[in-house]
Amino acid sequence: MEAKRSLLAIFLLLSFLSISTAAPTRKTRTRKPCKSMVFYFHDIIYNGHNAKNATSAIVGSPQWGNKTILTGQNHFGDLVVFDDPITLDNNLHSKPVGRAQGFYIYDKKDIFTAWLGFSFVFNSTQHKGSINFAGADPLMNKTRDISVIGGTGDFFMARGVATLMTDAFEGE
Repeated sequence: MEAKRSLLAIFLLLSFLSISTAAPTRKTRTRKPCKSMVFYFHDIIYNGHNAKNATSAIVGSPQWGNKTILTGQNHFGDLVVFDDPITLDNNLHSKPVGRAQGFYIYDKKDIFTAWLGFSFVFNSTQHKGSINFAGADPLMNKTRDISVIGGTGDFFMARGVATLMTDAFEGE
């Protein structure tokens, strides 16, 4: 009987030890970005009069729309293609370090918002390659997060989140 009790006590002790060592002992840590970069891209939509300065154009619109003037309220249904300069500061006339190339679709009738798909294409001494982005852009929010879905060159297999902010806004 004493042997059975000793065996049971050893078994329970081993059970408690295995349970306590199986529990996660790692502390959770908040993730910090491994790289933080700030770029500005300058989008100037073609309005029928600014062909020399325009960096984007409406290439698709609803039946009631027109390709030189954004459609009515919230621009629902417009598809815009862009090839914008990327600079290191918010001055449009600064030396470009690359191009932002892609499209956005105004995708909601009742809220001013868009869906973006674009790449930052770099070919400078500091950066070579591209970073690819996709996701929803609720334009009226001060900051918006968009997914980084890949990259090439210096940004090979990039993944993460980019935060967008509108610095200045003129007219439509």
